[in-house]
Amino acid sequence: MDWLLPPDLPWPQFLRLLRHPSPPRGWLEAAADIPDLRRRPQLLRWIAQHRKAPTHLRIALLARLPWRLLAALAEDPSAHPQARTVALERLQALWGGLTTGERRTFALRAPRPFWGQVWKVPDARVLGAFLQHPRLGLESLLGLIQVPLAPAQADALLRSRWREIQPVAHQVLLAMDGTFRRPDPPLVLGQAAPWIKVLPPEERLILASRLGHPPLRRMVRTWAGGWRAGLDPNLPPE
Repeated sequence: MDWLLPPDLPWPQFLRLLRHPSPPRGWLEAAADIPDLRRRPQLLRWIAQHRKAPTHLRIALLARLPWRLLAALAEDPSAHPQARTVALERLQALWGGLTTGERRTFALRAPRPFWGQVWKVPDARVLGAFLQHPRLGLESLLGLIQVPLAPAQADALLRSRWREIQPVAHQVLLAMDGTFRRPDPPLVLGQAAPWIKVLPPEERLILASRLGHPPLRRMVRTWAGGWRAGLDPNLPPE
């Protein structure tokens, strides 16, 4: 039996039918031609990501969607795989034209394939929003904190919900160590102090043995000195 479309079909019922897994042949194409849908990109998204949508219709609709809906679609496991792939391609094409404010909004909902790009944005506000991403886990963040550590990254991490997490502090200090050993490092030694404080004294001493930048190594060892002396009073001074 053929399905009706607005205005012959009430909008609430139409919205439910858009989620139906098996619409009649041609119904999705007819739905996409409804004039009112041109002002409702969210509904076009549901048609574009529908698993029964024809390829040509899907591609045409995805080209009309704003980046916010493309980002949501790319992370929706119910969407057709082709729709998710094309959404990522469209986002990649749009990424270079986003303003700083748009990137800040995008960072909070960025699809996983974009995390590396977002992390390299030299703006602490964008990075601060990204560090609040609801799907960003500890292992993923540790993988992003690498040499060289940029000033915006260090600043955003220090202001984030991650600043008291010991594995993050450990990784930040290792990244700082490698950054300090590069020509003209963009960081200063004092930026390491808050992260050293996060680690217990015994962890500071262990970390110091892995550091290659002499001033940072001495700084970490000094802050571990009280525990070190208490452990073995016969240990020679640093």
